[in-house]
Amino acid sequence: MDLVHWVRGLPPELATFVIASLPISELRGAIPVALGIYKLPLWSALLWAILGNLAPIPIILKLLEPVSNFLRERSRIWEGFFLWLFARTRRKGEHYFRVYKELGLVLFVAVPLPITGAWTGSVAAFLFGISPGRSFFLITIGVLIAASVVTTATLGVSWLALLSATPAR
Repeated sequence: MDLVHWVRGLPPELATFVIASLPISELRGAIPVALGIYKLPLWSALLWAILGNLAPIPIILKLLEPVSNFLRERSRIWEGFFLWLFARTRRKGEHYFRVYKELGLVLFVAVPLPITGAWTGSVAAFLFGISPGRSFFLITIGVLIAASVVTTATLGVSWLALLSATPAR
């Protein structure tokens, strides 16, 4: 089931917010949907996508350690999940953090690819020992950069599609 079908019936702004708040789609999914399907004004698409992408981050940063510890102590399944998640995140983010330190978190979040973004950046910030307040600030910068990259790409694709649909003279 696709995301647009899943949020059907919600106002476009709320649907954009919800899509952006999900761990896989984040801004990468929300901005193209907001601009291409819902035809939201650019400012509105960006506002709701950025707010939606950032909304879960303080919760993740605050609760990741206590919740993961609680679940790991009580279940081998959760222990395995968190071992996998933390190892995967370390492997994907280690280069960014080793070379660029805190700027690495910004870059990690700013690259709009499936294994990067605010959710994974939150896990990486926890694993690499960046404080929650500092992490939120750095992740916000990364989200703003990612929003500009995704918006530029979305508008560029739309513009090229419009050009190709225009009959030649």
